[in-house]
Amino acid sequence: MIETKIKTMQQPIHSGFNAYTTAEEVIKGIDLTGKIVIVTGGYSGLGKETVRVIRNAGATVIVPTRDINKATETLKDINGIEIEYMDLLNPTSIDAFAEKFLASNRPLHLLINSAGIMANPFTKDTRGFESQFATNHLGHFQLTAKLFPALEKAKGARVVALTSWGHHFSPIIFGDINFEHRDYNKWKAYGQSKTANSLFAVELDKRAKSKNVRAYAVHPGGILDTNLNKYLAKEELQSAGVVDDEGNIIHDPSRNRKNIQQGAATTVWCAVSPQLKNIGGVYCENCDIAIVSDGEGAHSITDKSIHDKVLAYAVDEDEATRLWNVTEEMTGVKFPISEK
Repeated sequence: MIETKIKTMQQPIHSGFNAYTTAEEVIKGIDLTGKIVIVTGGYSGLGKETVRVIRNAGATVIVPTRDINKATETLKDINGIEIEYMDLLNPTSIDAFAEKFLASNRPLHLLINSAGIMANPFTKDTRGFESQFATNHLGHFQLTAKLFPALEKAKGARVVALTSWGHHFSPIIFGDINFEHRDYNKWKAYGQSKTANSLFAVELDKRAKSKNVRAYAVHPGGILDTNLNKYLAKEELQSAGVVDDEGNIIHDPSRNRKNIQQGAATTVWCAVSPQLKNIGGVYCENCDIAIVSDGEGAHSITDKSIHDKVLAYAVDEDEATRLWNVTEEMTGVKFPISEK
């Protein structure tokens, strides 16, 4: 078997925060005045809470969305948010959004790739790629590539990729990413898309840190107070122990069952914390760097073997490089940075 390189930086730094920490607690005392931030998925759930606390800290925040009216309505209680059209399943719209931002000649200090879908029925994007992989990984890869000149212009930027413990469900199946030769499994599709998010952060950080751009992968925790679970039956959620017999959401941060304020904390910590100044390319959870598990992962949301920590294949440097190359081939998009 070919030996692979695993991230050696996956060691907690004892940040002083934990699973109960909220996004407001993480950002307390940090001034983001003059910073420019883009948050995908920033009009609902974790994304909206991320937008709220970052905007309150003084940043200019742009939220791309495929539904301008919905985003305008849901963000009306947060002053000064810029809302622009973009659909992660439509590469033409990604290019158009990025080109408009670059034309403004502004730097981009923070890119938070928070949008995502989970466990939906089998569908494809406009290119014919499986939709979970396309939305969660391919679209964000293309967006980050197109915006990279603005990230570099910031002279100190961060990219935060929202992954999940769902990466336990599957590594990248390079021989059949789009389920052309195997039966579609919504959890394996979700799992490989979340593994891709983590590997993207590993490789982006390796390639971009010389340009003063650092990248992080974030597991926010299990948060049911969002529309991410809209394709899941009540029975599935009950079996997974995330809702009670009446369908009420169970909040228990000690078991990674968090509310939205707690769920957004690790994203915000990776985006703004000075504790990560000289660290990047790591998978984080509970506002700290996660350790690598020696487990083999789970099979579905109802699998009782689910545990915290990051699986080795999701921070494997060789797998990250392989995914990067495959993604460039799939999207036809080349980053303006090369492998070091």
